[in-house]
Amino acid sequence: MLHLAPILLAGITGFVSGLLLSIPVGPINLTILNEGTRRGFKWAVFIGLGATTMEVIYCFIAFTGFASFFTRGYIKAVMELFSFVFLLFLGVKFLLAKAGPSHIRFGATADHIEARFEQVLEGHSAFITGMLRVMGNVGVLVFWIILAANFISREWVSPDWPGKLACVAGVALGTGLWFIALSWLSSLGQGKFSERTLIKLEHFSGVLLVALALIHAGTIIWQMHKASLGTH
Repeated sequence: MLHLAPILLAGITGFVSGLLLSIPVGPINLTILNEGTRRGFKWAVFIGLGATTMEVIYCFIAFTGFASFFTRGYIKAVMELFSFVFLLFLGVKFLLAKAGPSHIRFGATADHIEARFEQVLEGHSAFITGMLRVMGNVGVLVFWIILAANFISREWVSPDWPGKLACVAGVALGTGLWFIALSWLSSLGQGKFSERTLIKLEHFSGVLLVALALIHAGTIIWQMHKASLGTH
């Protein structure tokens, strides 16, 4: 049972991060919201499954080749500090969200790539539509690279394949459950689950991320305190 603990921690880390990062209002959530209302649950859920598949692929890519680098002494300490800043940044961003898609953009080139994918979407199936919408948002891969590094440096995910795959599986479960729930709620009918409701949920996820950032900061301070005691 003791050998399962790191895998369980990695799975929970993936599940929570996948769920929290799926909630903010963005292209996928708005597409599911609109298509679920127009075409029903089945069409919306296939969009969500396509999006989940691409999200998991990006997450898997992020974990390859980065594990050993971010577990080294000073690099690990820097990533722990960066983890706090990154969580706080995301939390404040989600708390300040007002309306419309809130995914982070990475300049004109990234916007151009995303616009090209929007054109490709026309006439494709629901599953492919979901995949291409995530693939077209290059910020998703950047996010997962940053998060994967933070998870490993904080030892929430062990730098071996069992730990990384458990985290990826958790991401798949958390992301998939959110999109399925959103698909079902959107299929209930217009107005029963609106963009306004999504924004409220985004604010709630922001509160959770800020709380995680503060807990993370407290952990860093405690580790520094113990280290200082050890030097005396």
